[in-house]
Amino acid sequence: MGTRTSSKKALATEAWEPFARFFFETVKHRQRVFADRGLTPNDARALFVLDDTRGRSMSELADEWLCDASNATWIVDRLEERGLAERRTMPTDRRVKLVVLTPKGSRTREEMFRKLYEPPPELLELDREDLEALRDAVSKLPLRGSS
Repeated sequence: MGTRTSSKKALATEAWEPFARFFFETVKHRQRVFADRGLTPNDARALFVLDDTRGRSMSELADEWLCDASNATWIVDRLEERGLAERRTMPTDRRVKLVVLTPKGSRTREEMFRKLYEPPPELLELDREDLEALRDAVSKLPLRGSS
């Protein structure tokens, strides 16, 4: 094992660096999943936050994606052209458009998730004991939206 670190932050850094490096070096695995569905990374990012019931306003999407409204509009336009999303008028304010996934968009999203959750080949190079330790450790990480 490595040397004992002096602080929790230093230990977290030692754990995070190889984890982040692995994530960045396996980007081709994720990009292949997107490309096989004709998606760009921005299209995929949009599918992650949209669903078929709760509409999201363009300003909400721009805030979530950390971009300006014109860029969010361009991304939604692409999804609409492909039949993956549609804009709907908000019942209480017709000026606001809500974006939802179409049935095709929902199917594409589920397919994308299914493929993204398949491990990249590099992960399968670990032995069973290391995979079990990794699984146990990451299962303790808090998920977005849970407290």
